[in-house]
Amino acid sequence: MASQDWLEKDFYKVLGVSKDVSDAELKKTYRKLARKYHPDSNPGDAKAESRFKEISEANSVLSDPETRREYDQVRAMGLGQPRFTSGGRGQAGGFDDVFGGMFGGGAQRPGAAGAGSADFSDIFGGLFGSGNFGQTSGGFRGAGGPSRGRDVNATTTLDFESAVKGDTVRLEGVNGKPMTVRIPPGVHDGQKIRLRGKGEASIDGGPAGDLTLTVTVRKHPVFEIDGKNLRVDVPVTFAEAALGATIEVPTLGGSPVKLKVAPGTPSGRVLRVKGRGVAAAAGAGDLLATVQVVVPSHLSGDAEKAVKALAKALPDENPRDDLLARARKG
Repeated sequence: MASQDWLEKDFYKVLGVSKDVSDAELKKTYRKLARKYHPDSNPGDAKAESRFKEISEANSVLSDPETRREYDQVRAMGLGQPRFTSGGRGQAGGFDDVFGGMFGGGAQRPGAAGAGSADFSDIFGGLFGSGNFGQTSGGFRGAGGPSRGRDVNATTTLDFESAVKGDTVRLEGVNGKPMTVRIPPGVHDGQKIRLRGKGEASIDGGPAGDLTLTVTVRKHPVFEIDGKNLRVDVPVTFAEAALGATIEVPTLGGSPVKLKVAPGTPSGRVLRVKGRGVAAAAGAGDLLATVQVVVPSHLSGDAEKAVKALAKALPDENPRDDLLARARKG
């Protein structure tokens, strides 16, 4: 953007903010105006489109701290003074008038001959960036390239089976427009899925922002997701664990499967059912059944006698000896 444009346009007035507006308040005001005058919200309204372009131009200058500082300096230097023109000596609007206003009328033009001539490259270097006046790098900057759309966040809640098997959900996207999102198999509670280009559209033709979707998974009364696997706790009786047995184990959305419990199986041992976990693209996971030995809470007289007889028949050993020894070493 040329200096003439900056001198003629009051971007603070365009956005309706004061010159000392904070960055946060500026952003808030701009977003409010952008939503109000966005072409998508005002189809066919040329006036709204023109207003949208004005506020976008103003924001592109004021939202960048460096550009805003340059803009303020240019406005402070030029307001109330004749504009930069190509007028010659004796014509209003030449560089003499500008430098006269800045330095009290005693300064010579840049490059003018004479013992009192001044080198203004340092002044312009400090004002517009390093280098000589007219240099493109660090000089007056306009709206710049297209800006990226804003990233947005969304949430969705899935049933446990949908989280395991994957699902397609329908969401209300940006500006209320519906959108469908494919949820991959095996997502866990609290997982975030980033969807490129599904965020807010750019206001000036740049790439759209991203959508970050946070997934909440409803708990299942039996199963839990563990990566590609499913976990389930399976109770077995003391007799089944001690003597061995064939038991039925539930599967998610299918018929129970039979598992063999070996004699002497302790509580906490994991039995594996291949391929009955999460159906991921890289291969299905497994169903992991953790054995939980159930101790009866009430014994009949005969049962109590039988247990006492079993206790006498078992080897006289303490299963906690190893635990106590390791605790002492620690």
